[in-house]
Amino acid sequence: MIYEQNAFLSGFIRDPELSYKIIDSLPFPINYRDADGFYITCNKAYERLIGKSREELIGKSHFDSHTTEIAEIISMRDKELFESTSDIVYEHQFKSGDGTLHEMLIYKSAIRNNSGEFEGIVSSLYDVSDRRKAELKSEKAKEASVVASAMLQKIKAGIVIVDKNLKIVNCNETFAKLMGEEAEELYEAIPGLEGAEIKELVPEIVGKMITGLLHTGEEMLERDLTYKNMLLHISIVTIYKHRVVGAIIRNLSSPKLVREEIISRAMKVTRQNIEMVQQVATLLAENAAQTEDMLNSIVAAYKYGEEKKDE
Repeated sequence: MIYEQNAFLSGFIRDPELSYKIIDSLPFPINYRDADGFYITCNKAYERLIGKSREELIGKSHFDSHTTEIAEIISMRDKELFESTSDIVYEHQFKSGDGTLHEMLIYKSAIRNNSGEFEGIVSSLYDVSDRRKAELKSEKAKEASVVASAMLQKIKAGIVIVDKNLKIVNCNETFAKLMGEEAEELYEAIPGLEGAEIKELVPEIVGKMITGLLHTGEEMLERDLTYKNMLLHISIVTIYKHRVVGAIIRNLSSPKLVREEIISRAMKVTRQNIEMVQQVATLLAENAAQTEDMLNSIVAAYKYGEEKKDE
C-alpha cells in the first residue's frame, strides 16, 4: 500500500498537466508562491481575478504582480504566517483586473518540507463581497429601525403599524395610552408592543377596519367612534398593499385640541401623519437601510405638521 501511494505521488508530481487540471477545476482563486514570494503556479480562477495569465505570473514576485499597497500587505501577512505555527485567515479588499473591488477572505497555509523548513505559501481566496453588503445592509436597517421607533414617539397621535398576520410591528406610547390600562401595562413590558395581537388591544370595529384594509388593499379607511368616553378619529392607511397597514388615532375630545381642528376632523394634520407613518413603516416593515436625507425629510414633515396645527 505504501509503495502504491508513493508511486501515485511521484507520478502526480511528474505530471504538471494533471496538477493544473486539478487546481483549475477549483471554483475559487488559489496560488502557490515559493519561500521568496515568487509565483510557482495558480489556477484559472486566480488568473481571472487579477487579469493576468499563469505564464505572466510564474517567476514573478507579488511586487511585480500587484499594486504596492497590496504587495506590502501580502508581505506583512507572509511574515505573520512564517512566524505562526498555524494557517492564517484575514479579509482584505482586492481590486480585480477589471478594476472592480472585491471583499476577499484569504486563507494562507505554509508549505514545509519533512525537516520543517519553510518552502512556500498556498493562498486561497474567497469572494465575500455579497455577504459583506448584506451584513452592512442589515446593520443599517437595525440603525434605521431604532431611529424610526424613536420618531414614532414624537407623533402626538396614537400610531400603530400592523402586518398581514394582524401582529403589531411597532406602535408609540400614545397608542397604548389611548387603548387603556391593559395596553399601557403591556407597553411598559414590551416597548412598541411588537408581536402583540392587534385585535386584543383595539375596539372591535377598529380590528375589522384593519382586517378589511389588508384584504381590499384600499388606500385608506376613516371613521369616528366613541371609546372609553373619548371621541376618537381613526385613520387606517395602507403601507404595503395586503401586507402592512398603519392606524392613526386622534383623540378629538382632548382639551388640547382647538375647536377648528375638531370641526375639520384634523384632515391636514392626519394626512401629514399618514405620510410620516408610511415613511417610518418603510424602515420598520422591510428593514430597509434608509439614508439620512430620508430621515431628515420625515422630521421636516412632522415639524411642518405641528406648525400648521398651531396656526
